[in-house]
Amino acid sequence: MIGVVDHAGRRLRLLAGLDDLDAQAFLITRLPNVRYLTGFSGSNGQLILTAQDGVFLTDGRYAVQSGREVPGLTRQIYSGDMVPPIARTLAGLVLKRVAFESGDMTYKTYSAFLSAGIELLPAADLVESLRWVKEPAEVECLDAAQSIADQAFEVITAKLAEGITEKEAALELDTTMRALGADGLAFDTIMAFGESSAEPHHNPTDRPLARGDIVKMDFGCVVSGYHSDMTRTVGFGEVASRLVDIYEIVRRAQEAGVRAVRAGVTGGAVDEVTRDIIGEAGYADAYRHGVGHGVGLEIHEGPSLRSGSGDVLPKGSVVTVEPGIYLDKVGGVRIEDMVEVKADGGRVIPATTKDFVVL
Repeated sequence: MIGVVDHAGRRLRLLAGLDDLDAQAFLITRLPNVRYLTGFSGSNGQLILTAQDGVFLTDGRYAVQSGREVPGLTRQIYSGDMVPPIARTLAGLVLKRVAFESGDMTYKTYSAFLSAGIELLPAADLVESLRWVKEPAEVECLDAAQSIADQAFEVITAKLAEGITEKEAALELDTTMRALGADGLAFDTIMAFGESSAEPHHNPTDRPLARGDIVKMDFGCVVSGYHSDMTRTVGFGEVASRLVDIYEIVRRAQEAGVRAVRAGVTGGAVDEVTRDIIGEAGYADAYRHGVGHGVGLEIHEGPSLRSGSGDVLPKGSVVTVEPGIYLDKVGGVRIEDMVEVKADGGRVIPATTKDFVVL
């Protein structure tokens, strides 16, 4: 049973920044942020938030669902474009200076609001920054999503057989997570055999599995809106010794990165720890991405763990640590864990081993 979430408390924390923007209201349109502030899980919803009131708007498809998921707020059900009903609501509340999510709204929509007499004040990442620190109920959801991924890994490794294609294996993994209780997939599963594993984000193909292949799997699922994200790399039969050596380098870097995670350090510092180890081994140019990112209602959110990132990891955030080495036409290795940031270190959430597994 997932704990109770205090959406009203979240809205109050957001309202604390309203005066700084010289605005009368917030207009929230990004769906992950709408869900964070209201609990609404549908595909169309907006929130107008003032110091005195909150109005939730959605279309007729979600009239019943929003009544169940969004208690304590005035609701307005509309049809068609969102701009006219939002503009009418703002006019009814005598609100003309409205802070909006500048990273979400199109220029067309922005222009429509201006034409309706609404002065929009750009605000960036205000809700996103609140979401960095996870509440206990959020961590429960992340743990539950990861538990399903751990179980699915055990299932798929038992089913990998010579001749199965990347597409078939990815589908099997996806279906397993759903059968184990996932609400959906966190992202398109990456299933890469042999030389395909040299692509950090490989789209599964009809390439069949053969003895001697290294297999890279990056996957996750969603539970109550929260995402899991894990990568494991295994061998199918005897793998080339160079790839086994690379695996051990990546594992050392990944484990060092996990040890570097604690409240108060920057994402750039964690990235540097892993990059130093891989660079000293001679593979600096083969490490082609940042070491990680925050994860929660979105698969990629703050804080950022990449080279030069000044994002300070707060206690209670959940981040990934996922270094990799990728050799074109040879293969690649990535190992990834979600890690809960604690005051004195990090709690690794996955239970799946990081030893080099040979199937």
